[in-house]
Amino acid sequence: MNVMYSQQNQQISQQMMLQTIMQYQVATLDLALYLDTHPNDPVALYRHKAYSSQLSKIRDEYEMLYGPLNNYSIETGDTWRYIDSPWPWEQEWGNK
Repeated sequence: MNVMYSQQNQQISQQMMLQTIMQYQVATLDLALYLDTHPNDPVALYRHKAYSSQLSKIRDEYEMLYGPLNNYSIETGDTWRYIDSPWPWEQEWGNK
């Protein structure tokens, strides 16, 4: 029972981290597109730097815990774990 609960908590934590990563990716990309047309906006530039930094931190943390997010990531383990993760279409999103 405890093992099942622990695995469920780990899966929820992993999904929450992935959602946070996706949110930072969208925000960073959106700001980059905005900065293409407003390159002198100091607030947008500050936010882009802050979101990029946060994205880098959480992506690194995720990859240390669960393996690489893409095949460009540096493998931190002793094996190629990229192929072991569920593919995006295999993810079970939602509350169960």
